[in-house]
Amino acid sequence: MDLGFIGLGKMGMNMVTRLQQGKHRVVVYDRSTDLISKAEAVGCIGASSLKDMVSKLKGQRIVWIMVPSGAPTEETVTAVSDLLSTGDIIIDGGNSKFKDDLRRAPELKKRGIHYVDVGTSGGIWGLKLGYCMMVGGEEATVKQLEPIFNTLAPTDGWAHMGGHGSGHYVKMIHNGIEYSMMQGYAEGFELMSKSDYNLDLAKISDLWMHGSVIRSWLLELAVGVFTQDPKLKNLKGYVQDSGEGRWTLLDALDKDVPVPTLTASLFTRFRSRQEESFAEKMLAGLRNAFGGHGVKR
Repeated sequence: MDLGFIGLGKMGMNMVTRLQQGKHRVVVYDRSTDLISKAEAVGCIGASSLKDMVSKLKGQRIVWIMVPSGAPTEETVTAVSDLLSTGDIIIDGGNSKFKDDLRRAPELKKRGIHYVDVGTSGGIWGLKLGYCMMVGGEEATVKQLEPIFNTLAPTDGWAHMGGHGSGHYVKMIHNGIEYSMMQGYAEGFELMSKSDYNLDLAKISDLWMHGSVIRSWLLELAVGVFTQDPKLKNLKGYVQDSGEGRWTLLDALDKDVPVPTLTASLFTRFRSRQEESFAEKMLAGLRNAFGGHGVKR
């Protein structure tokens, strides 16, 4: 298929490479000319601007947007839609908030432009393994795009979730679960790292991949992490979040659904970014005040 692609970051570059391997015609644009050159080296057609990219697309224009969520995506959708015509399609493959999709889709439909939201999972390994894709939008439009999804995903690796926003909604929940899983692994491995047994954590990670009920791709990744740095001496315990965990928690609050594991894992990330916790200093001060317990100055 003929496809415009905006955003050649870690995932975007691998995605256009996989699309090229699937014999699609891909016209790419990124603010970085170096990244455009790299995409051209794998067979893509480079564009000097959004307008140039759209002009190089043939027939019905299909544009995949893969830029950071929030303002960058919003600005890109607006700019691209001004260059498209009735019947063209915009795909947002980033981590947008599903409520943004519910607003964008009808706005674009008034202008005759179709909109599809694709929650994309696979990270930097997607080029080799394929991407799991959760797709939201009108059924007829999604069906048109099947050749693209079939190339990007492994076998049975994509599915139509439902109407506009459903793809990003399911991806949001996916990432909330991911937070909780990683927190569970992190706590268990910390306990083992402090045991008296001098345990080989890479060996255990690999062992648990064979028949264990807690085997997962995250454990496969843990093998590599512990092999390179068994005591994690070269890492700081600073954990960022990209927003989906917060959105999942807010959705749970709206629906009165208890999500204690996600809540704890999200708040642990917040704590990891504090050099010193005001709350913990207050705890120390209060213990000292009522019981004379020792404090460190």
